[in-house]
Amino acid sequence: MKYRSPTKAIITDAGFASRYLPITKTIPKAMLPIGAKPIMQLVVEECVEAGIEEIIVVATPEGKPIYEDYFNNAITKIKKQLHSQGKDDRYEAVAKVLNFPKVTVIEQDQSYPYGNGSPIASARKYIQDDEAFVVLYSDDVVFGSSDVKTLVNAYAEHPEAKAIIIAQEMPREVLNKYGIIKLADEAKMTLDNIVEKPKIEDAPSNLTSYGRYLLTPEVFDYLKPNNTGLDNELWTVDAITKMAEHGEVIVEKTRGEWMTTGDPKNYFLAHLKYVMDNEGYADEVKAIVEKY
Repeated sequence: MKYRSPTKAIITDAGFASRYLPITKTIPKAMLPIGAKPIMQLVVEECVEAGIEEIIVVATPEGKPIYEDYFNNAITKIKKQLHSQGKDDRYEAVAKVLNFPKVTVIEQDQSYPYGNGSPIASARKYIQDDEAFVVLYSDDVVFGSSDVKTLVNAYAEHPEAKAIIIAQEMPREVLNKYGIIKLADEAKMTLDNIVEKPKIEDAPSNLTSYGRYLLTPEVFDYLKPNNTGLDNELWTVDAITKMAEHGEVIVEKTRGEWMTTGDPKNYFLAHLKYVMDNEGYADEVKAIVEKY
C-alpha cells in the first residue's frame, strides 16, 4: 500500500530525564534553552521548514500544561507592557511561536511500557490509516538543515518504502555509544537492522541512527505493549527492523549536523554550537572559551 506524503509530525518528550535532575522535576527536558529558545522550538522549526501542517507533542502529565502554555499563551499583559515601553520588537519572538502550525499536546499512554516507542504508539489516533508521518525525538537537534525536509523529499522518491530513517557518519571511536546501521544493500541504502551500542570492532558501519524517522502506519503493528525488547522496553528501532523484514526501509544521510542534548555535557556542547553560529555575542563567548 502507498501512503500519502506526511503532513503530521510526532515529537516525543515523555521520559523522566533523570540525568538532568533536579531541574527536570519541574520543567520538561526539551524546554531547556538553546539561545533564547527551548530545544523543543528548534525541533518544531525543523518541521515548519519542511511544510508540516500539524504537530503532536507527546509529553509527561507534568509537561503537558507547560507545552500547552508555551505554544498557546499570548501573554497579553506583557505584550501591552512592551508596547507601552516602545519595545514591540521584543514580542516578535512570541508571535512567531503563536503562528506555528497546529500544535496538539498529549500525554503518553501510561498503559504502555517504558521505552522510546511508547510515545509514538500513544499518538496512534492522530494518524490516519492512509498517511505516512514523521517522528522526532526532542533531545536530538540538527543544525544547518532540516532532516524532516530530507525525509519528505526522500519519500517522494521512494513511495514504496515502509519507512525512511536518517543517519549520520560518526568517528570510529564513538560507534559503541550509539545505534549503528547495518545495510542490506549499500548501493540502494536499504536497512538490514540497527545494532545497539556494538563493540567498536563489531560495528557494521559508521552510520549512526538517531531520532528522525518517516514512518508508515504499519509501524503500529509492532509498537504493541507485548513487543518489548532490551531491558523490557518498547523500542522504535525494533519496530523499524521488523518493517525492514517485510519491505524496504531507506537510509538517508543527514544534510546537516546532528547533536544530542540527552545529557548535560552534550546539551552544553549543542548550546555552545548554536550560540557560536547564531548569536551576536558569539565572539565574546569564544574569547571566554579560549581564556579557560
